[in-house]
Amino acid sequence: MDRLLEAGKNAAIMAAFSFLLLLEGCSSDIEIEKLNGSTMGTSWSVVVVNPARWHDKKTLQADIVDVLREVSRQMSTYELGSEISKFNTSDVNGDWYPVSKLFAMTTAKALNFSEISLGAFDPTIGPLVNLWGFGPEDTRDSLPSDITIAEVKSQVGYDQISVRMSKENGGPAIKKHQSRQLDLSAIAKGMGVDQMYKLLDDKAYTNFLVEIGGEVRVKGNKDGLGWKVAVEKPLKGQRSVQQFLSLSNIALATSGDYRNYREINGIAYSHTINPETGRPVVHSLASVTVAHEECVEADGWATTLLILGPQKGYELAISQKLAALFIERTSDGFVVRSTPDYEMLSAGKI
Repeated sequence: MDRLLEAGKNAAIMAAFSFLLLLEGCSSDIEIEKLNGSTMGTSWSVVVVNPARWHDKKTLQADIVDVLREVSRQMSTYELGSEISKFNTSDVNGDWYPVSKLFAMTTAKALNFSEISLGAFDPTIGPLVNLWGFGPEDTRDSLPSDITIAEVKSQVGYDQISVRMSKENGGPAIKKHQSRQLDLSAIAKGMGVDQMYKLLDDKAYTNFLVEIGGEVRVKGNKDGLGWKVAVEKPLKGQRSVQQFLSLSNIALATSGDYRNYREINGIAYSHTINPETGRPVVHSLASVTVAHEECVEADGWATTLLILGPQKGYELAISQKLAALFIERTSDGFVVRSTPDYEMLSAGKI
């Protein structure tokens, strides 16, 4: 079996495992409504506690599917007819390309991460992702040459992308000053979670959890004690919990080297690519978990900090006052390091 496919299955198993743990300890005195489906190459889940009398499961399920289809229609690089795919193949260098508001907003958020991280997070990294076999194009079973990596790196650079949101100037649009391809997969799941959250919030649900592939956002409480969420120990293909958190009105996202990877010549290569080197990250940081008010922010920060590594990532998390948990892989096992804000979160003070 292709190691990338096997890793994908392991990721799905771990996401499902974590989600099952979320429901552990449910009281028999509360009513639990569960919905689920698939999106973005993984699964989504929703849990509603004590739904109101007007709640209709079939209607909510259909509405969630519509919301997630719209996210994919705009930002999936696996769909040839999506807005992002059409933008990537368009020959409109130097001209504004009209896009949907959500697409423009997500791109703007991605570029913000790029600016803050000085390019460690780069939404134009798609050609390098494809080169290493982690994108929608054909996978590869051999290492790219130094020459090929250098050639593909010349196609990457977030500073060649601009975004406008103003209606007065013609509406949401994106411009590429030089030929570039956008890849928003690092924050698309988080944005999808936020769109699901908005749907339920707008419908006046008061206590619920929404999740895509292990990225979670919760509102209210499950049983008066928050929502019990599992943070995974970064073990490849194994089920293990690093920590349980009790969360309320917050999102949680994790990036790591253990969910999606390829093995070439017996060496595991992470799907997380460093734009500076054009290669998968090689440092000892195994995973980063970030809590934030919005899941798209938690998702983006987790990826950014993972790319930066155990020291630079931690320093940035401190400067940005993030609630972040770093798990570093060493020869003696895992070393766990958390920011002061994460310690407050785990102590139930946030």
